[in-house]
Amino acid sequence: MHRIAFSFVILALAGSALAQTPPAGTDSTQSPSSYYPAPPPLQAPTVEKGAPVGSLSSPLAGGQAAPTRTAIDSEAEAQLFASATRMVWGRYSKIKGAKPGVAAVTKQGALWTIKGRLDSVAPGTEGDWVAIDGVVERIAANNVYIRGEVAFRVAKVQNGTACKVGGLLHFRRSGKSQVWRLAEGDNPCDGTQEMFDLAYEKPAGEKRPVPPQGKKT
Repeated sequence: MHRIAFSFVILALAGSALAQTPPAGTDSTQSPSSYYPAPPPLQAPTVEKGAPVGSLSSPLAGGQAAPTRTAIDSEAEAQLFASATRMVWGRYSKIKGAKPGVAAVTKQGALWTIKGRLDSVAPGTEGDWVAIDGVVERIAANNVYIRGEVAFRVAKVQNGTACKVGGLLHFRRSGKSQVWRLAEGDNPCDGTQEMFDLAYEKPAGEKRPVPPQGKKT
């Protein structure tokens, strides 16, 4: 009886060893199932940081010539955009004490350019800024396309280095709004919606002359 029991134990151990040993010529590493998350990339995507404070470059796709003229599909929109002199930064615009920045649209022959900067003065945000530098490629009804860069400097993001979006930037306006908002306005470093706007000032209404008052007798 002892010999029979011992034989059963030997056979059981041998069967277990055979079950755990993969067949010859096969990979011993088990492939992940189709539901297994994709492996992380070998290298995290690089974020271009550190935009010069004074002059931002205007990136162009490889081999693409710099624009020499601004295509104007809507004269009415162009007239409005020519008066885009204000910049609003939504990240801080609701903080008491926040002020708009200054932008300038310049016509250089047939080519329009834009530059602007907003230095935040809202309490607790001093030292943060946003800047734009680019050429206006096209102006259409409610839409402005700018080839250039917008850089955001926030002290608590990337240790205060500037995070920027560049290339063909799309600014949209709706209805009778005075504001064109950057469609690609998410900060590439932390994903915050910056709500970056360019705005024009409505011309001040002309005051009617007050007729001279006659002397009372």
